[in-house]
Amino acid sequence: MKVRVDAGVCAGFSACLGVCPEVFELHDEGYAVARVGDVPKELEEAVRQAAAQCPSGAISVSED
Repeated sequence: MKVRVDAGVCAGFSACLGVCPEVFELHDEGYAVARVGDVPKELEEAVRQAAAQCPSGAISVSED
């Protein structure tokens, strides 16, 4: 699984960090970024949950 945060859509709510801080972090300007390209298997469900809970819909998940 791969995850991406669209920097142009992220509004900095940081809900993703509350769900999966192992994958998401805030960069210096306060917007989320994904720290990994390939999501570890044990974190896949948390990443899906973070994407579903993102208020701005900035997180996309692909099952590659």
